[in-house]
Order: sequence, then C-alpha cells, then structure tokens
Amino acid sequence: MSAQTDKKATVLIDIESSSIKWVGEKITGSQHYGSLTFEKGELIFCEQDQKNNPNLCSGSFTVDMNSISVEDLSGGSKQRLEGHLRSDDFFSVEKHNKSKLTILSSKKIENGYLVDGSLTIKEITHPIQFELISEAGGFVSNLVFDRSKYNVQYGSGSFFENLGDRLILDDIKLSVNLYIKQMNVVD
Repeated sequence: MSAQTDKKATVLIDIESSSIKWVGEKITGSQHYGSLTFEKGELIFCEQDQKNNPNLCSGSFTVDMNSISVEDLSGGSKQRLEGHLRSDDFFSVEKHNKSKLTILSSKKIENGYLVDGSLTIKEITHPIQFELISEAGGFVSNLVFDRSKYNVQYGSGSFFENLGDRLILDDIKLSVNLYIKQMNVVD
C-alpha cells in the first residue's frame, strides 16, 4: 500500500437531517409506517481502488428506539400504537433503547456499495446485506430485516398459529437517507 492509500476518512452523518422510515405490513396488505432517528453514525473509507475511489471498509450507526414514531395515524390511535411498539410485545424499548448496525465489509458496485454488516436489535445480532447508494450529499439505502429473528413476536406467524387476517408479516422495510456532516482524514 502506498502512503496515499494508507489514509482513512471517517465520515460523520448529520443526525438532524438523516432519516429512517419504517413500514410494517399485515397479511391483508394494510400497513403502518413511521420513522426512527439516529443517535450517531459514521462511515469509514480506506484503501482506494484502481480508479482512485475510496472503498467503504467499516462504519456503525446507533438508533434511538425511544424515537419510534407512527406517521399514518393521529391522536389516541397514534399514541396507542407507538406505546405498543415500545412494549415487550415488539421492541422492549425500556430494556433495549438502542439498536445498532455495524458495517463489516463492502464491495464497490456501479452506484455505491454492496454492504455486509450486522444488525443488533434487543441485544440480538444477525448478519444483514444491503446496497448503500451514493446520492448528492450522502447515501440512501433500502433494507429489510426479519423481526422474528430479533424476538419481536407480536402477531408473527413464526411464533403463533391461526392468526388469520391479524398476522403481521415478519419483514420490516427500512428506507434510510444518510447526509454527511463532517469528514476527517487520518493517516
């Protein structure tokens, strides 16, 4: 490695403008959606490729689970669902108020990176793979995780039988926008 490629750049995300949108869906096709906020996040770039583009070598993001918000309801219905999502039926936020995504490695693709990482929810960690796409001012990504792997049981066909139209699908969809706040280059 040359001296130039030994440099690492740590990119901090702007937690105020970055966003996480979630969607959960029932077997009937009805859905709820809302948002979460980041507590902190960083991407670490290193080892330039043949075209002098930096590679994404690691990173981490912490999400404040207390920030879980429902955006398709209002009033008492909104408050009830937010409370239910924070309860032990779902994310046990009082016991597990942080979730974390760690980037372990990545591969350069046409418009960004194919990322291998680990997702930790309720202190349970599983591998996750997703595309991180370069956009003006940052990155976007669409991730899907299986909530049953994180012991989020309510209404899940993975834990309960005969739920009929009350079955809630295990896959939770996340749409993430990451905006860059600051970049630090270190030798």
